[in-house]
Amino acid sequence: MSWQIITRSLPIFLKAFELTLWLSALGNICSIIVGILCSLVQYFKVPVLHQIVTAYVELARNTPLLIQLFFLYYAFPVIGLKMSAQTCGIIGLVFLGGAYMAEGFTGGFAGVSPSQIDDGKALGMNNLQLARYVVFPQGFALSMPALTANVIFLIKETSIFSVIAIPELTNTALDLIGLYYRSNEYLLVLVIAYAIILIPVILLLNYLERKVRYGTFGD
Repeated sequence: MSWQIITRSLPIFLKAFELTLWLSALGNICSIIVGILCSLVQYFKVPVLHQIVTAYVELARNTPLLIQLFFLYYAFPVIGLKMSAQTCGIIGLVFLGGAYMAEGFTGGFAGVSPSQIDDGKALGMNNLQLARYVVFPQGFALSMPALTANVIFLIKETSIFSVIAIPELTNTALDLIGLYYRSNEYLLVLVIAYAIILIPVILLLNYLERKVRYGTFGD
């Protein structure tokens, strides 16, 4: 184990670290938005859209991100839709993540008492008002465990981006290992880098989960 080699590699890993953070943040934020919209469509069984969303969720959850990325990066240019590697990575992550988020939120929204929906309708609320004032606030709290698991899952899935040459952490580590044959040093930096990202995220989400749960159901 050479600490000098690790020190020399830190500037390269820092750039990869920043890119991984950016991809993870953007992918998770967009996935949450897609997941919420899809789950509300499923919850209220919006005609036509409900069937489309169900098909999307099943397709996304039952195909690996690796295959999705290959399709976006190599198949789309054949039909004239050429995108950068990072764009393909974000689209693939959101495509996969949105489906998992949708399932998580759907489970949470299903936990809202049907009697509250009936009461809201009796007061003259439409579906948009029911979603905003009744379903979403309670369903979001119930969805926090699934949301936490999915956020962590999507951060780790960014390591798959190495297959389309996005210079994130895993790709950077593999490139350096291929160049200098120092697996121990570069893999150690890789593990530490992911730990630096994931541990604070896990602690923050667990804290938010407790706060939301206590705020909704009492301590």
